[in-house]
Amino acid sequence: MPGGMYGHESVTKLPVPDSYPQFMSRGRGAHVWDVDGNEYIDLMCSYGPVVLGHQHPKVEAAVRAQEAKGDCQNGPSARMVELAEALVGRVRHADWAMFAKNGCDATTLALMIVRAATGHRKSLAARGSYHGAAPWCTPELVGTTPEDRANLIYFTYNDLESAQAAAAEAGDDFAGVIVTPFRHDAPLDQELVDSSFARGLRALCDASGAALILDDVRCGFRLHLGGSWEPIDVDPDISAWSKAIANGYAISAVLGNDRFRTAATEVFSTGSFWFSAVSMAAALATLEAVAEERAVETMQARGQALRAKLDEQAMQWGIGIRQTGPAQMPFLTFDGDVDLTMANAFAAQAIRRGVFLHPRHNWFVSAAMTEEDVSRALEATNEAFGAVRRLQDVE
Repeated sequence: MPGGMYGHESVTKLPVPDSYPQFMSRGRGAHVWDVDGNEYIDLMCSYGPVVLGHQHPKVEAAVRAQEAKGDCQNGPSARMVELAEALVGRVRHADWAMFAKNGCDATTLALMIVRAATGHRKSLAARGSYHGAAPWCTPELVGTTPEDRANLIYFTYNDLESAQAAAAEAGDDFAGVIVTPFRHDAPLDQELVDSSFARGLRALCDASGAALILDDVRCGFRLHLGGSWEPIDVDPDISAWSKAIANGYAISAVLGNDRFRTAATEVFSTGSFWFSAVSMAAALATLEAVAEERAVETMQARGQALRAKLDEQAMQWGIGIRQTGPAQMPFLTFDGDVDLTMANAFAAQAIRRGVFLHPRHNWFVSAAMTEEDVSRALEATNEAFGAVRRLQDVE
């Protein structure tokens, strides 16, 4: 493997690579083990997909049942229709569903559908937002060309005037806006959406005939049982999903309203493994379990408990911190930590004490996390704050 590992899960790209295990062995509930047998409380959840906890019984039973029948076949199984019906029934703005394998597939397909429907090329995206690793959106430009980004125009998240200016720049070639439910750019403080900004984007698209695309890949079914902007009463035209919809099994979805149904039938988009029956069975079981077990409420409660105690610990150590984003997807930064020295020290000490979190990426709480898990995690973070305090005292 070139460089030993690649992508966002390469520990060589972390400032504290010696503290992080590169290869994992197994997971159960809110715990994971590396290949050396070390156990960690999991605050990354495979960077988001594991919403119910590792090896959730209902999901695994559905997987085993489907594996006994077949997975990759000459055509999709009936699970595809069942999953489409379940998603359309769950998400308010959705009239139809299509499936792929990962989040980048979904965001790319959404843009294709919008361009096919509108006949326009220019799309707007928030500067710094992550929408995948394809040439049009990857945060690393190595191997890409300027032409890959020629039809993107950038605006500032939560700044409606900047979005309006970007739309004006697109002019008559304005196809749509792609936006995340809240700002979760690494390694910056997270920023919840201003509802007036979301409504403004909706109005901007309506006035010009453009499409509003919600990239719900990271947030979907963690913040709400429907689309992430349903609580603020803003419906996109199309949404992209992945990560948590199958509790770790590889699948993504594009959901849309009837205005874009014809265009969705016209674009060509496919993959040999996109119609995996096992992943669709896992997704169906996940959707049921998330609702039945009140997973969103559990994640929110555990995240809030963790966040409250982290504030107390930081205050006791005399350390200034900021905690941002929703409680289910928390993130902690340190005052004045421009070069992330304190964040790196904190993360390194936490993982050495059995808590798997990240210094630059937002964390994830799973519904499997117990009050005991939170308490154990806080024992480690208290020691990690001590390491930061000693670092500050030296400086």
